[in-house]
Amino acid sequence: MYILYILLCSDDSLYTGITNDLEKRIETHKSGKGSKYVRSRIPFKLIYKEELPDKSQALKREIEVKSWSREEKIRELKLEFSAKIQP
Repeated sequence: MYILYILLCSDDSLYTGITNDLEKRIETHKSGKGSKYVRSRIPFKLIYKEELPDKSQALKREIEVKSWSREEKIRELKLEFSAKIQP
């Protein structure tokens, strides 16, 4: 099983990724050893996750979601978050 996830970063941007171990990936991001994008925007908050059966389907879904605008992501995935994350 793979997981598509979306993080709300400290600059109010959205980061989309996939992993087969969400807990480990979140810890990697928190430690500053994850993606360069998230590393420069800590702290962050997990606001969405979606389980997919395998890596192939997860990659296809990631590409689809990343092609959407911020507004489309919020609408299509019904993302809810109250305010910016304070550093």
